[in-house]
Amino acid sequence: MAALSSTIASAQAAPFFLVGSERSGTTLLRLMLAHHARIECAPEFEFLVEPIPAQGWPALADVYEWLSTNRIFLPHALEIDRTLDYPALMKSFVTQYGKRSKKPLHGATCHKHFDRLLRIWPEARLVHLLRDGRDVARSCIGMGWAGNVWFGAQRWIEAEELWAALAPRLPAAQRYELRYEDLIRDPERQLAQLCAFLGTDYDAGMLDYSRDSSYERPDPKLIGQWKQKLTPAELALLEARIGPLLRARGYEESGVAPAEVGGAQRFALSVQDRLARFSFRRQRYGLAHLAQARLARTLNLSAWQRRLLCAQNEIDNRHLQ
Repeated sequence: MAALSSTIASAQAAPFFLVGSERSGTTLLRLMLAHHARIECAPEFEFLVEPIPAQGWPALADVYEWLSTNRIFLPHALEIDRTLDYPALMKSFVTQYGKRSKKPLHGATCHKHFDRLLRIWPEARLVHLLRDGRDVARSCIGMGWAGNVWFGAQRWIEAEELWAALAPRLPAAQRYELRYEDLIRDPERQLAQLCAFLGTDYDAGMLDYSRDSSYERPDPKLIGQWKQKLTPAELALLEARIGPLLRARGYEESGVAPAEVGGAQRFALSVQDRLARFSFRRQRYGLAHLAQARLARTLNLSAWQRRLLCAQNEIDNRHLQ
């Protein structure tokens, strides 16, 4: 009994993390959680795990250099304590962010490599948010991350496959699964259940996020937008790419037969994807910036690369405000 109590207390002390694909609704859920009187939840903290190699820990000198131009890390103005090893340093970042609000429950968002979080926090609680992959694919195109739905689904596939492999290895006390669609349809109930998992009561203030953010209150119209915004040809591609995964997760069928995607069409989709992403970057950063960045990488001119990356970060931050 004493060992069980110790395990529960340790799990409660560990942070929680929102995990799942980008464009799955994690920002909305994070805002809801951060408006709880007892919960603080940081935005994307992928920098916690991105540098971690398959074995061991990354060289700290390389981590310091990488963080010095990391667009996600820099705005938080977190202190880098160079006396700490890698796990302790990452823990310090989450602690610093959480302490600013003086709330007892701390968490952060992580979309990529979230299995690596357990190497730093073995008892961390993971909240997996699932959204219909067709809406995720469509949204990724809008962000300039993909040029068509075939490649737009890639981030969703990677996140779902990672969670499917990881979840069975986690004790029930460390994993929680939530559907975006359920959150939108019945936010009070879904948030109350999530709060219970995190060890606290529901706070009605969680739905006040629209007062100080650009996000509106939950609207069922946000569910299943693929029905109006994707063409039959796009749905056929998605049926071929993620149809079985969608059905395994209980999502309704589109009613469109899957496309037959052979080698030639895959190549054409790849070319289209690259051209569309390049066009997006050209419009955002300008052709001169892209040309300079390519030349700086080719010549391995680190100082020039750093200046260009900082300029690119400023542009990205303006677009994301």
